[in-house]
Amino acid sequence: MHPMLNTAIKAARKAGTVIQRGARDLDRLTVTSKGPKDFVSEVDRAAEAAIVEILLDAYPDHGILAEEGTINAKVKNPDNIWIIDPLDGTTNFLHGFPHYCVSIALQHKGVITQGVVYDPNRNDLFTSTRGAGAYMNDRRLRVSRRIRMDESLIATGFPFKDGSLVETYLDMMREMMHKTAGLRRAGAAALDLAHVAAGWYEGFWEVGLNPWDMAAGSLLVVEAGGLVTDIHGEDAFLQNGSIIAATPKILPQMMQTLSPHMKKAQASEKQGV
Repeated sequence: MHPMLNTAIKAARKAGTVIQRGARDLDRLTVTSKGPKDFVSEVDRAAEAAIVEILLDAYPDHGILAEEGTINAKVKNPDNIWIIDPLDGTTNFLHGFPHYCVSIALQHKGVITQGVVYDPNRNDLFTSTRGAGAYMNDRRLRVSRRIRMDESLIATGFPFKDGSLVETYLDMMREMMHKTAGLRRAGAAALDLAHVAAGWYEGFWEVGLNPWDMAAGSLLVVEAGGLVTDIHGEDAFLQNGSIIAATPKILPQMMQTLSPHMKKAQASEKQGV
């Protein structure tokens, strides 16, 4: 196993311990709002601090891009950047709904090379190194073999911060409901991506995401034999926040369904409608 992946696993497990300790005392947590429907708890911050401490102890010259704002100010233009979501699914966590995870990825010169997604409730550890496959608890992962969208279980997430996309999203969901075997919206994008890699979902899409929601999970999907693009089939998902991750046969079918809705919304926005 790659030593950097080993360090990321150690950091993810430490964060998981911090999170599960917090889960036992939910009523005592300090919670603040970053914006509408966007919450952060002291657990998010403590988990991030635990991750960053382990990573920078091992690699002091690496950069940090983390959801709760930690940076490594000593390093300018680093080749290696850790992209971290210490607690993806904070809203689930705060309600005691046991579906959330830790996500840690390493980006080397713009390419994601290591990825860890850890689900502390199920003790599922998803790991991948570029070129060396994706694993869950040491079992090699392969994406689903299903090739028809009407037989596929597809995951999504609502663009909860950006109200302007709600109508577009409802149109997307309406069409996808008719064309698939089922839609799921569980509330933690990094875990949804891991579950595509595991073959539990045939595909996942969302718009309005941040790099730390997608970085580790996108590598898991690719290393499990899947494809990851933005909603128009391009490679810009980390930059523009829209993503489709799916089996090779299902991704083009999802893109043909979803991309026109997004193009229509973007055209309306340009015209100031």
